[in-house]
Amino acid sequence: MAKYLYLFRGGDVKMAESSPEETQEHMQKWGVWMQDLAQRGKLVDGLPLARPGKVVQKSGEVMHDGPFAEGTEVVGGYMIINADSFEEAVEISKECPIYENDGTTEVREIMNMDM
Repeated sequence: MAKYLYLFRGGDVKMAESSPEETQEHMQKWGVWMQDLAQRGKLVDGLPLARPGKVVQKSGEVMHDGPFAEGTEVVGGYMIINADSFEEAVEISKECPIYENDGTTEVREIMNMDM
């Protein structure tokens, strides 16, 4: 079984336009989905990310506060799951509530760095 990373992007605009009740209902869907993954032994970790950040490059120099990418490109959260294959990881990602808010999920396999 391998580990896969989900990077969640977008959905912020629609969430900002939602009522508090709609936001709470949507977040409950996330909770149900993540609890189901945990019960199935698929969920390793996952959390939303705070909005402020810094972009660091050029040998560690802080280039600018960020992220300032277009709203649909900003990573809003992550999840690490266990799956038997890349295809299974993609299928599991299709259950994610982010799609209700026009968000996307990038699925990436986490490689081992055996030394």
